[in-house]
Amino acid sequence: MVTTPANVHDVTKADELRRPDDWEVIGDSGYLGMEKRDSADPERVTYTAAKRYSQRKKLSAERIADEKLLSSIRCKVEHAFHRIKVQFGYKKVRYRGLAKNTARLTMLASIANMFIGNCFENRTKVSFV
Repeated sequence: MVTTPANVHDVTKADELRRPDDWEVIGDSGYLGMEKRDSADPERVTYTAAKRYSQRKKLSAERIADEKLLSSIRCKVEHAFHRIKVQFGYKKVRYRGLAKNTARLTMLASIANMFIGNCFENRTKVSFV
């Protein structure tokens, strides 16, 4: 996790967030163009970013199905962010310094993951016979 000031765009930190053994990077439309950056490694890493809505309207049915697959992958990640923002009220960052914001966000992310894991374990098991 990397905490940055508000004037730093997410796409500039995309390669710092990637582990060395990752071979695929999937991002939302804010990460368009990450494969063109100087720090990118397009020979070893596949970069995929969701299209913007205006671009998605022009795609064929097959490409729209690919975009829906990307969305289903991203939705699992975004669910934790939804819990952090809605359940724990972290919609607006208070300017307390990057170290304090990072500590608070790390704590909220771990609690959100515990909630998600608990919901997954306690869900009703349905078997079709």
